[in-house]
Amino acid sequence: MGKKLVFINDFSKEEIYEIFNLADKLTENKGTEKLLEGKTIVLFFPESSIRTRVTFEKGIQELGGKTILFPPSALDKKEKIEDAIGYLENWVDAVVVRHSDIEVVKSMAQYASIPIINAMTSENHPCEIITDLYALSKIYNDIENKKFLFVGAKGNIGNTWKKAAGLIGFELEQCCPEGYELENIKSYSNLEEAVLGKDIICTDSIPVKAKEEFKEYQITLQHMKKANVGAILNPCPPFYRGEEVSEDVINSDYFVGYEFKKPLLEVQQAIICYLLAR
Repeated sequence: MGKKLVFINDFSKEEIYEIFNLADKLTENKGTEKLLEGKTIVLFFPESSIRTRVTFEKGIQELGGKTILFPPSALDKKEKIEDAIGYLENWVDAVVVRHSDIEVVKSMAQYASIPIINAMTSENHPCEIITDLYALSKIYNDIENKKFLFVGAKGNIGNTWKKAAGLIGFELEQCCPEGYELENIKSYSNLEEAVLGKDIICTDSIPVKAKEEFKEYQITLQHMKKANVGAILNPCPPFYRGEEVSEDVINSDYFVGYEFKKPLLEVQQAIICYLLAR
């Protein structure tokens, strides 16, 4: 595989489950593992990042590592990425990068001999979806047999759910207006029909320019009642009440809750440690 996580399928299915097992061990041994002692990891994060940055930075420090933070704009210079990473490798052990342009992350991974971890681009969001799969595996023993519905436009979250479905083997369908479909995924234009028979309903925030087109695609409490018994709603944060999800559904037991994202810390720790060990 190489020392990188650019796309979720840079890992095999078996490796995803190895990361889950490592995340379990890190959770069980909280505060005692110092697997990153003596390691320095560079983070490229924008000021707007909250959950992903907090969990990466805290997670590294918990394991005894040190972090150095830069804004993503530090990579948008005349200097070539291969030269920047060539120098960084003299002093750091891994790079975690959040940058809108997937080509920047791919270029870093191409030229680096140290682990490069994609913390989000406009194309995808692998750490987020790996963590969602981990959290779902604690709710269901058979996520591979569950039926997922993604309600939203083609984008970084939808793209990554699609690759996750191909990797893990679960059934994924989409609901969205015409023109926002993921390729090679069954898509519905009618939300009432789409939710039928589904176990896990995932959403993404609505693109600003598409708000009018998506006004009939808000997941409400009534929609969740039409899904399978035991169905759950997993909205990708930041979510917006009154847009992709209703107030009543977020206040219901269908919402996975804020603790669903708690394992971001341990799963991202596991990803870093797994890559460094290779």
